[in-house]
Amino acid sequence: MLRGLTTINFYADDLTAARDWYTEVLGIEPYFAREIEGALAYVEFRIGDYQHELGFIDRRFAPAAQGPGGAMTYWAVDDVAAAYERLLALGATVHQEPREHGPGFVTASVVDPFGNVLGVMFNQHYLDVLAARTEA
Repeated sequence: MLRGLTTINFYADDLTAARDWYTEVLGIEPYFAREIEGALAYVEFRIGDYQHELGFIDRRFAPAAQGPGGAMTYWAVDDVAAAYERLLALGATVHQEPREHGPGFVTASVVDPFGNVLGVMFNQHYLDVLAARTEA
């Protein structure tokens, strides 16, 4: 059974630039980095209330055929519009403008400077689960 999100991995042609850009976006340094043959190959951040892992892999290690896609990952934020505008100001481009899907559920997404789609979401259910865990 699926138990929850563990790690999201993105690929980047310039891993150092991706590390630096996401350090600025997240306001923290990566907690883990791995080099292969003297070159940065993987960096990972732990973020959010559950310390989910956001990893970046040098595109030279990407599978030759990426196969079917279509999954969209959203990261919880308190203010979708503010997060979206900040990402654009830092060099991301529009993927999907902020959109309400019903009371308590707002999403937006951008394409980061490395070609990855980054989704942000205000999700009342996420907040309710977090509140229940902290009250217990």
